[in-house]
Amino acid sequence: MKRQRLLGAAAGISLCTLFSAGSHAPAFADEGGLSFWLPGTFGSLAATPGTPGWSWAQFYIHTNVASGAGAQFPRGGRVDVGVSGRGNLVGFGPTYIFATPVLGAQLSVSVLGIAGRNEASAALSLTGPLGNTIGINRTQSLTSFGDVIPQVALKWNQGVHNYMVYGTGDIPVGDYDPNRLANLGIGHGAIDFGGGYTYFNPTTGNEFSAVAGLTYNFKNTYTQYQNGVDFHVDWGASHFFTKQLQIGVVGYYLQQVSDDFGAPPALNGFRSRIAGVGPQVGFLFPVGDMQGYVNVKAYKEFAAQNRPEGWNAWLTFALSPSAPDPSSAKRIYQR
Repeated sequence: MKRQRLLGAAAGISLCTLFSAGSHAPAFADEGGLSFWLPGTFGSLAATPGTPGWSWAQFYIHTNVASGAGAQFPRGGRVDVGVSGRGNLVGFGPTYIFATPVLGAQLSVSVLGIAGRNEASAALSLTGPLGNTIGINRTQSLTSFGDVIPQVALKWNQGVHNYMVYGTGDIPVGDYDPNRLANLGIGHGAIDFGGGYTYFNPTTGNEFSAVAGLTYNFKNTYTQYQNGVDFHVDWGASHFFTKQLQIGVVGYYLQQVSDDFGAPPALNGFRSRIAGVGPQVGFLFPVGDMQGYVNVKAYKEFAAQNRPEGWNAWLTFALSPSAPDPSSAKRIYQR
């Protein structure tokens, strides 16, 4: 139990959606075929309870995506034909885990943000009031800050089985301009709810986690466009070869399940889809009287529909309180 809680404290710090580009750098907002939810947000040990107290998570994401010249992406009053982007982004924020159980579960509250640089390119198709169309090739870059993302989670532990529910959302205060290709804010609010499961056996070192959720997007009042409801699943499987070294695989799948409002009728609701899979490596280490955790993971994307496709890599660092001894942990969760 001590090892399980120590790993949960280091690796179970949930990383919420931090910017509009899904796992991609160019934040086209939802009209660009991308989602509020960041695929890959959750991974291994996602539902494992941590150690009560303050924790800090920081991660770097490098992304590179593109879509074919024949792809169309509505954006307010215009259509982008073919898009591509590259980004270098940093996410960061604190998490507080409460010691007193709530509904028999461990309650945590997180607030996260994003900052960095992205570059986006597109062939723009502008249609005037008489039906005339003008094509323009554009490339833009932006170095700025994104939206603020709060999250609340409840986690239960029953031996090797762990369960969680979470709720998160978007406070649209990030840098956004509806006439700009590159954005770090999404220009509208969103809410997301879901649940997950982690199997972790400290004796064998085997672990598997999966988290599913639904996203509801509010209307973008700048463009009068509203993205449909998204269903998403993040998963991770790993083996701890030692008490510190973790190696495994990660993946995600996102499918839009309802139509966009504001898309041209010819696009038939503009429902998007993306999947990704790749390797991961994690390492635990002491930092004074705290516990450090470093994780590297990468995803190759496939099965894209109405959405750019490419690859992305994450480097995560988490710092959390060291786990208490088994007797004190038992007292905390039996109160």
